Amino acid sequence: MTLSSGLERAIGLLDPARRPAKAAVPHGYLDLLGGAGRHSRSPAQRLMLTRGLPVVYERWWRPAWGRVLTGPLGPGTAGERRIAHELLELGPGDTVLDVACGPGNFVRDFAGSVGKRGLVVGLDASATMLARAVHDTATSPNVAYVRGDAIRLPFRDRSFDAICCFAALHLFDEPLAALDAMARVLAPGGRLAILTSARTPLTPAPIGALVGAATGLRVFGRDEITTALEERGFEDVRRRITGLAQFVGARRAPA
Repeated sequence: MTLSSGLERAIGLLDPARRPAKAAVPHGYLDLLGGAGRHSRSPAQRLMLTRGLPVVYERWWRPAWGRVLTGPLGPGTAGERRIAHELLELGPGDTVLDVACGPGNFVRDFAGSVGKRGLVVGLDASATMLARAVHDTATSPNVAYVRGDAIRLPFRDRSFDAICCFAALHLFDEPLAALDAMARVLAPGGRLAILTSARTPLTPAPIGALVGAATGLRVFGRDEITTALEERGFEDVRRRITGLAQFVGARRAPA
């Protein structure tokens, strides 16, 4: 299969040790997992791998779940995109990674901001989500989709100018390891934008732990993510809490 120019550019960003001798592109995305994907034990993780969810995700599921997470007065889908752009400060020529990109709704939005010289790579572990992303995305030299592990990102160090991870970090088995991976592949001065869960002052830690055990949705302490980013060398760490969610932005320290 002939690779799109976007995929060729994305392959150039891979760590040489992770670069396949022959690219597997089953449905227009680069598959680095094959049958070796992580086994999802929690209900939330299993749901993300189903065939039905990608069909309704962008129009129905994601807006409804976002409203539950951010509350009735939260920003909504359009507001989330606006906040992502404010935190990432995208410009022409930027190279962007969308971690847990789902069906590519943010990838397509970012592509317009980075222009033809830029590149937006959407990474997800779900083959069904990525197949939908490719289906819904016009062939473009500045977009590529990769099936890979967010905990062990397959890219070279300092490959990206900006990284987005919206509504996903609380689903990961090892969220702090995912932050380590993002810090590694983000260039000095690069921007990070995260939307994830946040425990309210009225939610005791044991209750949050019980919710996580039952659903697989981790409920982070209010300072857990911001502190973790500062410990990993991020600067200008800022946070906005709305409902049960937090928007967090940060900048990788200059070299």
